[in-house]
Amino acid sequence: MTPHIEAGRGDYAETVLLPGDPERAQWMAERFLEAPRCVNRRRGALGFTGRFRGKPVSIQ
Repeated sequence: MTPHIEAGRGDYAETVLLPGDPERAQWMAERFLEAPRCVNRRRGALGFTGRFRGKPVSIQ
């Protein structure tokens, strides 16, 4: 990964949703993902990875 985010290799799923607002990303992760974990907080860009209907999904 690039140095401008905190996430490491494998922290993001192949499917990534980009809602356009960090607070909306957190809201979506908390409501729709199973076991969401924060993979990035740097520069105000919150990123989360978890599972949706059993499939890995990230929200940035």
